[in-house]
Amino acid sequence: MSQYQFSADERDALYKTIFQRRDVRGEFLPEPIPDEVLARLLQAAHHAPSVGFMQPWDFLLIRSTEVKRRIHQAFLRANAEAAEQFDDQRALHYQRLKLEGIVESPLNICITCDRERAGPVVLGRTTMPEMDLYSSVCAVQNLWLAARAEGIGVGWVSIIHPEALHEILQIPDRIVPIAYLCLGYTSHFHDQPELQLKRWRQRLPLSELVSFERWQGEPQEPQQQALLDRLAEPPFSVD
Repeated sequence: MSQYQFSADERDALYKTIFQRRDVRGEFLPEPIPDEVLARLLQAAHHAPSVGFMQPWDFLLIRSTEVKRRIHQAFLRANAEAAEQFDDQRALHYQRLKLEGIVESPLNICITCDRERAGPVVLGRTTMPEMDLYSSVCAVQNLWLAARAEGIGVGWVSIIHPEALHEILQIPDRIVPIAYLCLGYTSHFHDQPELQLKRWRQRLPLSELVSFERWQGEPQEPQQQALLDRLAEPPFSVD
């Protein structure tokens, strides 16, 4: 056992947070998020890993009803466009889904990426320039997991044109909007992802997504096959 290993209770709390994280859309309560809780969420996001320690993120907090309504109108336009891309039956299913809680949630946060923050040459980004974008997504995940631990729901609204976010939120052209999030306490968290409950998609079997030594490499050793067998079992639960 490593001296750096967390206790069993601490470990289980982490896995419980991960497994019970949900995309919350229509179950927000009007109760505001206290500043001390919001500060913890933002600190968690700010402690995400970033390539070259460039920390490219900014956090734009939105509580204004008027601003949220403008964002919601931009969502509705993009959502109508999206529905037209599915065939008839799939489009009807899509239109029945609740995909945002922009106006209902007491707080919206737009997380952005400043691709120029650390200068023209960034350690770790010389061969993969997209790493600053990926780093910003890590901040999103940190905030999301911290929010779940606090009993706060988060919904990621991706059905909106970035140009609309630039215009409504007055984001400079060089800044990239990464995530538009709806936050608030919620009446409940679903036991499963909502899109799974509503039969839009099901979780893929993990054992089919793991390969060895090369792309889609089959297991060559008993230990590798044993791992695949274990991954094919129902995931462990943390009460």
